[in-house]
Amino acid sequence: MSISQHSIPNPDANGHDRTAHVPLPSEIAPAKHKGSLELRRKQADTGMSDQHLLDTSGAGQFIHTDPWRVLRIQSEFVEGFGALADLGPAVSVFGSARTKPGTEYYEMAVEVGRKLAESGVAVITGGGPGSMEAANKGAVEGNGISVGLGIELPFEQGLNQWVDLGINFRYFFARKTMFVKYAQGFVVLPGGLGTLDELFEAMVLVQTRKVTSFPIVLLGVRFWGPMIEWIRETLVAEGMVSEKDLDLIQLVDDPADAVHRVLHGAPLPTPTGEQRPE
Repeated sequence: MSISQHSIPNPDANGHDRTAHVPLPSEIAPAKHKGSLELRRKQADTGMSDQHLLDTSGAGQFIHTDPWRVLRIQSEFVEGFGALADLGPAVSVFGSARTKPGTEYYEMAVEVGRKLAESGVAVITGGGPGSMEAANKGAVEGNGISVGLGIELPFEQGLNQWVDLGINFRYFFARKTMFVKYAQGFVVLPGGLGTLDELFEAMVLVQTRKVTSFPIVLLGVRFWGPMIEWIRETLVAEGMVSEKDLDLIQLVDDPADAVHRVLHGAPLPTPTGEQRPE
């Protein structure tokens, strides 16, 4: 009998043998995470918590559920605060979930995570694949603390295997608070809409002085350079932002320089002892 046909005896009430199929790992339905819950099959056929919160259809019924949602939101903050309160110095690292292992950006993220860990600094990511996975991997290789803050999404990602301390969130705003509250700065690798969201929100928080002494370092001159030029040539030129707002971010190509800047607020000295040019 082959493994795929494997079965176990299962006698019925009349003593007749029936067989129950033992599913292979490949046949097990993928899990969907909903906060701290893990759901499969019919149980996984449910909407996201953020989606229910923001959905305005059926207003009367929605209003009656708000008090319970407030408690659930509160519990996410309490759980996050409790898990991360004793984390120590940390840096949040952002980047695309689509970055492939072995690529330039993936290896950059690994090096950033490793160097932060070797400096005694915890690494916080979104806990997903791609650049997030790479930074968590580097943190583990550097014998540091690897943190992942997951989020409930329609396309399930789950926490990557390199996360040692993981928290799953239902609501983006609770998760975003943890990224900022428990980090002393951001390192931002190339990424898409989620990465841009975190980057510009951090810039707004620094610009409005909601957070202070919070360095934001962009890693990847070729990727981020055109965006910075657009800010300068369009937003600054049109008077939408101030020229000094560009001072909120630093752009580098060297992971070691990015780590030095986010930890010390200054460029990494060159081998001759001079500071690198801005």
